[in-house]
Amino acid sequence: MIERRLAADLRERLGFYPGVVLLGPRQVGKTTLARVIAAEHADALVLDLERPGDRAQLAEPELFLAQHRQRLVVLDEVQMLPDLFTQLRPEIDADRRAGRFLLLGSASGALLRQRTESLAGRVGYLELTPLLASELPADLATLQQLWHRGGFPQAQLAPSERLSYAWRQDFIQTFLQRDLPQMGVGVAADPLHRFWRMLAHLQGQLFNASQLGMSLGGASHSTATRYLDLLVDTLIVRRLEPFLPNVGKRLVKSPKVYIRDSGLVHALLNIASLSDLQGHPIVGASWEGFVVEQVRALLPAGAEMGFYRTAAGAELDIVVQTGTRRLGIEVKFSAAPTVTKGFWQAMGDLQPARTVVVAPVARAYPLRNGVDVVPVWALPELLAA
Repeated sequence: MIERRLAADLRERLGFYPGVVLLGPRQVGKTTLARVIAAEHADALVLDLERPGDRAQLAEPELFLAQHRQRLVVLDEVQMLPDLFTQLRPEIDADRRAGRFLLLGSASGALLRQRTESLAGRVGYLELTPLLASELPADLATLQQLWHRGGFPQAQLAPSERLSYAWRQDFIQTFLQRDLPQMGVGVAADPLHRFWRMLAHLQGQLFNASQLGMSLGGASHSTATRYLDLLVDTLIVRRLEPFLPNVGKRLVKSPKVYIRDSGLVHALLNIASLSDLQGHPIVGASWEGFVVEQVRALLPAGAEMGFYRTAAGAELDIVVQTGTRRLGIEVKFSAAPTVTKGFWQAMGDLQPARTVVVAPVARAYPLRNGVDVVPVWALPELLAA
């Protein structure tokens, strides 16, 4: 079993909060992690709310929760019973002991947070991402496989490329035809699938709602925005906002959009093998999105992340700000990366404390002018510092 980096944070939060909400897309490993944690608590109770029998036990939630007050109660797929959150508040207030509830949600981050507003101060939030490079062996072959197949455990650990690709194709169909309707989303599967594929072709580009709406057969820009919001809220797509420092420049203010799992990007574009990927026009944008997700998952609490671009052509792929300290990250899919004039312009505008270029290399080495080329598995130490 792969040890997830989030496990230590989850144990820490359960030792402090009465409840923890663990978010993440379907099939990302939330249930597996929750069962590992539950096994560490004597007499923990695990309910899967997709199962009618388990949901029936919560027909009278006030009585049921009070009856199991001394146990860790794990509720999987908690978005299936959204009204349960109103019952949790008085129960937590009746006994504020830490580590009472672990709630797993595959629904949207925004939607679930709205439902849990009444639990403010009573629960902590964590997000489990697909597998990270820092959770796997630090070698280029493993890294290439993770990038190609993506981080969903079943796709990554499949015994062959063919089976990994088939799993990802099945995931896409199941998400559109079963998962979204179960969440109460009333959007037809075919137009949303077309929109999702368009985003894959536009991986890492600025979001243009009007252009995407026209490509959907003349749909309005508000329809395209609604589809994007849906995929962002279901933790499938990332909307990366621009970093807007006060530097007296004309800044690009539209967000970039990335499909968060690189394996899903490749499945949506019918890229079935690593050799096909390496010769595909999307290869650079796919690698950039992969690195963006590695960085975002490793950021400390309170850190901000965005990208920087000006009308004059200055550009930096990722800017991380923690307090007054600023880190610049450029992403290049090359074993011998070079950077453009726009990169150096961005360096002059932003004056980061440190700047690195993340590339598929085995070890770090200096580029020039204080900029280092680093491998992906150097990111945990870099971001911790």
